[in-house]
Amino acid sequence: MEKVIEHQVLQAGKLMEAQLDSEIQRLDQLTNNEDDLEALRARRLAAIKSDNLKKQEWRANGHGVYTELADEREFFQATKKSNKIVCHFFRVTTPRCQIVDKHLEILAAQHLETRFIKINVERSPFLAERLHIVVLPTIAMVVDDKVGDYIVGFDDLGGTDNFSTAMMEWRLAHGKAIFYSGDLSMPPDMPKIAKSILGSGKSSKNLRSKKDESDGSESD
Repeated sequence: MEKVIEHQVLQAGKLMEAQLDSEIQRLDQLTNNEDDLEALRARRLAAIKSDNLKKQEWRANGHGVYTELADEREFFQATKKSNKIVCHFFRVTTPRCQIVDKHLEILAAQHLETRFIKINVERSPFLAERLHIVVLPTIAMVVDDKVGDYIVGFDDLGGTDNFSTAMMEWRLAHGKAIFYSGDLSMPPDMPKIAKSILGSGKSSKNLRSKKDESDGSESD
């Protein structure tokens, strides 16, 4: 009988020890989870702070609004401060330039990561010649100090004056001038022009290079 009681006590002790070990393990996991959550919160707060600082920097450099620059000097100053620029070369007497203005003004507010500007070609002949601006309107996409792509006239936008702002946004995304979460394989307005745009293969040009390369712009 004494051996039976001793065995039962031993088994009960082992059971209590196992339960205690299980509880300690549960508490350890809870502590680890809390540490993980705290680390996650800290990383999230740091990311939000960094994002807010970046937005403040962008706004300080003229992002968020569509503005007209006075001359070439202001253009080159802008390229030093902003990694992404959409520049509309216009003439006051060209009606289609006003259509472009309408869409770029909307997109400037939506894409804070990019600076949207316009330049009167009659006031900036050196820059217009350097970038081979012939047809108006022409939109140059400057990424990391290089003109990587152009929208010349409205052919890339469906060949119509009635293209949507979404169509302009899609085309700028192909030039990597903006951040875009949509489907790049399908233009919003004219699905048939996707192939011609994707296969255009326009080359980049360094704004600081001494030797200019032809951008393949078409003439009216």
